[in-house]
Amino acid sequence: MTAANGDDPDPPLDAPFGPIVARFDLAFDEVLDHLRGHPVPDLVFVTASKLGDWSVLWHLIGAARGLTSDPRATEAFRLSAVLGIESLVVNHGVKRLFRRTRPHTDDRPIPGLRSPTTSSFPSGHASAAFCAATVLSAGRRSTAPAWFALAGIVALSRPYLRLHHGSDMVAGAALGTAIGLVARRVWRLHARP
Repeated sequence: MTAANGDDPDPPLDAPFGPIVARFDLAFDEVLDHLRGHPVPDLVFVTASKLGDWSVLWHLIGAARGLTSDPRATEAFRLSAVLGIESLVVNHGVKRLFRRTRPHTDDRPIPGLRSPTTSSFPSGHASAAFCAATVLSAGRRSTAPAWFALAGIVALSRPYLRLHHGSDMVAGAALGTAIGLVARRVWRLHARP
């Protein structure tokens, strides 16, 4: 609703990061509204969100790749270890610093989709997805776009399903990328004689 004096619309009830972030979240949600309710995006994003729970998708990818060679088996263990650390940092660390509520929605719950109870900020799905993409793309420029595209779909599924605000997704993606880059650097240092 626009104020009578011509000021910007009232920010949402949950605007802990200020009016600029609140406006971004509202605009982002309006863009996603154009896709919501269409069968293909609904199926893609519900499936991506379900597979993103507990990083199942990324562990399966690591395991499948690990079956192809011993070096890739080592990479699979490293990926799972990094995702475990990422989960601890994000879900039991950063999220506890913020008490941001999830987006308000009157929609009925989606069958089979877990209802999160932790803070909305940052998105753990986005963090895990971009952490995994960063680790999986190490030294592989040709496959990096595919990993990051898949990460983007998983991350975007959360605001699409109104389980996160757009800014939660952006922060999660940035945090996950940073954790993945730290992990890659640690491995390079460890690999040196």
